[in-house]
Amino acid sequence: MPMYQVKPVCGGEMNVDVPTCMYKLPNIHAQQGNSRTSEHALQNGEVDSAVKALEVRQDEIMRKLYELKAAVEGLAKTVTTPDADLDLTVSSSLSSQACSSTLFKGATDLDTLLGKDLGALRDIVINANPAQPPLTLLVLHSLLCQRYRVLSTVHVHSSVTSVPPQLLSCLGPRHADSYARHMFQLGFTLIWKDVPKLQMKFSVQNMCPIEGEANVARFLFKLLAPYPSDPALATLVDSWVDTAFFQLADCSAKERAVVLRALNSTLGRSPWLVGSEFSLADIACWCCVLQSGAAPSAPSNVQRWLMACENLGHFGPAKLLLQ
Repeated sequence: MPMYQVKPVCGGEMNVDVPTCMYKLPNIHAQQGNSRTSEHALQNGEVDSAVKALEVRQDEIMRKLYELKAAVEGLAKTVTTPDADLDLTVSSSLSSQACSSTLFKGATDLDTLLGKDLGALRDIVINANPAQPPLTLLVLHSLLCQRYRVLSTVHVHSSVTSVPPQLLSCLGPRHADSYARHMFQLGFTLIWKDVPKLQMKFSVQNMCPIEGEANVARFLFKLLAPYPSDPALATLVDSWVDTAFFQLADCSAKERAVVLRALNSTLGRSPWLVGSEFSLADIACWCCVLQSGAAPSAPSNVQRWLMACENLGHFGPAKLLLQ
């Protein structure tokens, strides 16, 4: 083994055995060449391959962290609701259509209405009794899927012994990317549960439940378009919605006939119930006319209007439940 001489500062000499294999000097010329190459690449707008690989890896890590955060927040919302004893997840679907519904000229922004919450999916949780399927929700769900990217899921609560197959698939088939919550803008969860009336929960921590199909329908419709700016027209919409649920859906045959005559008179003057634009009034009344079984004997203007609604294409899921 070679010897190296090390001269101390104080004078004299001392011999130290140092293995030559322990010290390997870097190739300065090679480093300078690499430095000049990297400098040349940066001057020409190129990205060093090592830096590019590091950026790709960082983006992948951030993507996975974002997915994990969204999944945890979604799970937290499920756990904090009193309906956490769900025992069966049936289906979920995705609508990725970028364009908004052509029915509504003044479509609203979801973040403006519900608040912007980065990394979290805004979940709408609805409890419905399978003995009284909410047809308006299926129509509104179809319209929401045309406006937003909606993660739609059907659950069966333990309080319900059995649910017909058409109710289990009423929101569409399961989507392959349903686990990736960050891909969606809105969560629409329908729970078939033994409840006396329809219930909706949006913000579990900050909002009390909304009860009644009419009130839930109003909430969902406002995610699609604002009510008419004219107070008189807005009141007229609400009046028809209340008439649909409190008279058409739950009244005697004599009272139902009075409402059908009023519908026929109104539809003789305009194509829709509130002026020239399709509104929540048309959705609510169509669903209640069909659900009450009064459609076959309805007057001529009502028959024409029923067909016009069906031609829009958003009433298909609701009509399937009536067959």
